[in-house]
Amino acid sequence: MADAGKSIADQIKEQGEIVRKLKAEKAGIDKITEEVSKLLALKAQQGTDKDEKAGGKFVLKTAKGTRDFNPRQMVIRQQAFDKIIACFKRHGAETLDTPVFELKEVLTGKYGEDSKLIYDLADQGGELLSLRYDLTVPFARFLAMNKVGSIKRYQLGKVYRRDNPAMTKGRFREFFQCDFDIAGPTDPMIPDVECVRVVTEILDSLDLSEHVVKINHRKILDGLFEACGVPETQFRAICSSVDKLDNSPWEDVRREMTDEKGLDPEKADQIGQYVLRSGQDDLVEQLLADTKLCSSKSAVEGLEALKLFFRYAELYGVKKRVKFDMSLARGLDYYTGIIYEAVLTNQNPEEGVGSIAGGGRYDNLVALFDPKAKAVPCVGVSIGIERILAILENREVNLKMRTVETQVYVAAAQKNLLEDRMKICTELWDIGIKTEMSYKANPKLLGQLQTCEEQGIPWAIIIGQSELEKGVVKLRHVVSRHEEEIERTKLADVLKEKLSAPVF
Repeated sequence: MADAGKSIADQIKEQGEIVRKLKAEKAGIDKITEEVSKLLALKAQQGTDKDEKAGGKFVLKTAKGTRDFNPRQMVIRQQAFDKIIACFKRHGAETLDTPVFELKEVLTGKYGEDSKLIYDLADQGGELLSLRYDLTVPFARFLAMNKVGSIKRYQLGKVYRRDNPAMTKGRFREFFQCDFDIAGPTDPMIPDVECVRVVTEILDSLDLSEHVVKINHRKILDGLFEACGVPETQFRAICSSVDKLDNSPWEDVRREMTDEKGLDPEKADQIGQYVLRSGQDDLVEQLLADTKLCSSKSAVEGLEALKLFFRYAELYGVKKRVKFDMSLARGLDYYTGIIYEAVLTNQNPEEGVGSIAGGGRYDNLVALFDPKAKAVPCVGVSIGIERILAILENREVNLKMRTVETQVYVAAAQKNLLEDRMKICTELWDIGIKTEMSYKANPKLLGQLQTCEEQGIPWAIIIGQSELEKGVVKLRHVVSRHEEEIERTKLADVLKEKLSAPVF
């Protein structure tokens, strides 16, 4: 509740001091998140007050971190979705859907430091709700609630993150994710490699073949921290710091470990000797010969798992696309085994879209919702479709693109033929041909033909009184402007034949 005796600006200043103090004291993340939410609410109120003082002027725009999509953009998006879904189906996945919001308790404690980015909703009739942060946790909730022990599923849906958006780089507050997951008992690494295969197939189909899938294993990271003497209570916090190496230099990450998270500098330096290394199965073999690292049982298990992974990756034809990167950590708390992240190798640094797919194994997530149920091991991958689409849209900015799929346009060469045009449209709609006509009763022929050319409609049917009396219509090929007379009774059959013919 705002203090009526103080201005909004003063309250914002005081609340900002509270947040800074809590961060300096390294207070709990939940407490910091609560106070940050209060600060954001005050800033939002300040913005409303400013609008009112400015005479009630309303700036018409989309909410921060969201955007509209015009017909051209929707064509690009739909083409990408079609290719992604085709790949998911090729690998035998079935689809499902989950609500866009969940009980807050379902999402709480599943994302580590990223939990502060969850959008909480106002109390709805006694239920504390939050917008879903990803599609993985709701999927695990679905498995637990419905007692599903085995499924291969894909899902496309919007998720929400209270992040600082970078619209040109494909980072939004509302965005689509395209997920592929395999749940249920399997032998080691078989479905894990298939997830990487799915990623490479999708990126190849979208002409993003110059990419690499970075992999690591949570057991290797935990084993590394153990071997370097990191207290187990700090594993997740240090893992979160390591995860920042893709965007920050080691010096900054080391400083965060030591100054902000209290890790002994010597232990941080030991970690640095490992997390900056990358390679393929050759690096796995080198690390298996590392006495210090292999003093940890967890590290050995993770390395043996990656050794098997590389063997299967070669069989699936994706080994050349894979890189073992020890800096890859993926900050989400629910990962338990292999983790991976796809990045472009030919990316313009100025585009800065970051990773375009990521995922991993999360064997314990389902059990968090139903501890008494049988464990449901899971592995999956999420395609960062918005980041991919940012690239595709930039590529095709100057390309001419059809935004309608109309195949035939019914045009009139003179007045008083509206009902005849409507009869032909009805006939063609009934047999599944995509057909349009002008909504004017007496349109000019030139305007109708210009519509065909502007929208890329391939065929136009032109009717006139004399043609109708003779029982014929003119069929015009819009690009070549060639016209031929067709018997009115044979029009449907002729069109079906021409529309099924290959286009050169």
